[in-house]
Amino acid sequence: MKATKIGAVMVTDVVTAETGTPFKEVVRRLGDHRISGLPVIDEDHHVLGVISETDLLLRQARRPAPEGALGGRSYRLRGLVRGARRGAAKSRARSAGGVMSAPAVTVRADATVTHAARVMAEHRVERLPVVDEEDRLVGIVTRRELLRGFLRADEEIRREVEEEVFGNTLWLAPHIVEATVRDGVVTLTGQLERRGDIPVAVGMTRRIDGVVDVVDRLSYRLDDTRLRPVEQALHGVADDWLRRL
Repeated sequence: MKATKIGAVMVTDVVTAETGTPFKEVVRRLGDHRISGLPVIDEDHHVLGVISETDLLLRQARRPAPEGALGGRSYRLRGLVRGARRGAAKSRARSAGGVMSAPAVTVRADATVTHAARVMAEHRVERLPVVDEEDRLVGIVTRRELLRGFLRADEEIRREVEEEVFGNTLWLAPHIVEATVRDGVVTLTGQLERRGDIPVAVGMTRRIDGVVDVVDRLSYRLDDTRLRPVEQALHGVADDWLRRL
């Protein structure tokens, strides 16, 4: 079973800006292409930052703070002063380099969709520039692309669980374990030989594209978690040999 990689779902025709691109030109590109953000790159296509509609709105809303208005009051206000100064600089920015958020949060093309979703959630961003081994821009992925996997049909998900998890990984004979899928929720029912196989079955099923959740209704014949290491090895060899018959 192979997890979907970002390279398979990313958009390769990326609308970009350079640090010197005028503010109004950035706004025009967003409007013309009906997108809500774009990466800022240098002449070698390295990603320097990202501009979102939020950055542009903040640029319009912010006003420079009066010099010295907060300075010197207390140690606690120093962070506010620095923030106010950065905000003031952005409010005066006339080009992409001044209004962009930097450094950019990026992802590699060979990263999995799951990893990209985790990065996106951790950094609270809506898009990730995709870079190659030399950190050059090769594409972009948004929440829309990451959510496409959940549009897979239930029957397609069920077949992959049976073929990849039950057949290719656990080497189970047909009908030992049953997978039913409804609205992306997979229910696993049946009896496995060893207790230790249950978390394997559940974990691999959960990683399949389009799976929303997994309901574990699996039982087991042998509790191999309580066996001594030598006994576990013997049972494992015997079970694997029997599966090959």
